[in-house]
Amino acid sequence: MSHFATPSSRALAAVVATALATPVLANTAVTYGTNWVAQAEHGGFYQAVADGTYAACGLDVTIVPGGPSVNNQALMLAGKIDFYMGGVLDAFDGVDQGLPLVNVAAIFQKDPQVILTHPGVAKTFADLKNLTLYISDGGYTGYYQWMIKSLGFTEEQRKVYTFNAAPFIADEKSGMQGYITSEPLAVKKEAGWDADLWLLADNGYNSYSTMIQTLQSTVETKPEVVKCFVDGSIKGWYNYLYGDNKAANDMIKKDNPDMSDEQIAFSIAKMKEYGIVDSGDTEKMGIGAMTDAHMERFYKDMVGAGVIKDGIDIKKSYTLAFVDQGVGMDLKH
Repeated sequence: MSHFATPSSRALAAVVATALATPVLANTAVTYGTNWVAQAEHGGFYQAVADGTYAACGLDVTIVPGGPSVNNQALMLAGKIDFYMGGVLDAFDGVDQGLPLVNVAAIFQKDPQVILTHPGVAKTFADLKNLTLYISDGGYTGYYQWMIKSLGFTEEQRKVYTFNAAPFIADEKSGMQGYITSEPLAVKKEAGWDADLWLLADNGYNSYSTMIQTLQSTVETKPEVVKCFVDGSIKGWYNYLYGDNKAANDMIKKDNPDMSDEQIAFSIAKMKEYGIVDSGDTEKMGIGAMTDAHMERFYKDMVGAGVIKDGIDIKKSYTLAFVDQGVGMDLKH
């Protein structure tokens, strides 16, 4: 059972309406913790810092990069940072555990999880059932369970992916997990060929990704800060994808000196090509869009796959109060 209360949608709407009329105090300090090291997949947030979009509504935003030894979600729960780049499943699970996690925007409409295969080996996604698939332990307990239960993949064909592409490159009859924005370029540089790409989101796996996640108390007591941060992030993503993103990319490379211009350009191109950020509902409601129907459908899929338990009140895990308002759509060129 959940140990926290969620205000009614009407009460929350009233709170947000008040927030609209209440300017954020100038230079209100806000921290956003990402889930990995700085990269183009975080670009819109860096853009909103770099071009003053956050500052325009009164926020002084610091981006705190994640990494293999950084748990920014734990820092948020401890009150050390204000927002976190969370997921959908962790917020669902948070309700079950009594953790006051609330997703307030979905920056990625599509999860960037992809399976790479050798050129021409598979003609359809179903053909991947005939291959050895390198899937990490995290992927195995999440989306791969959905692939097993919903699509007929097997435990036997899965081998543990250790984030080393060499076994996949050496075996033509194999596939490998990755992110559409990253691993394809790494494989091209190492193997010399372009892998075929099978985006899970285009084959039925309908999770949002790269959420703006915060605490229930922040939504209730600082709605003006939440609104400013969400709106600023949305505008930042429009400007990053469709405008001049040099300053943001410079910030990314400063936070992550290992990041190359080639990788940044590749990631942006793939985000656009596959509609990772801007597709579907965003075309009418703007970047960051979420819907009850989408959340309910994904939850049912995950319950059916045995990934998460049935009976969770998932509406406690997110709010639509700050999105679906067409913010920033005029910035798309």
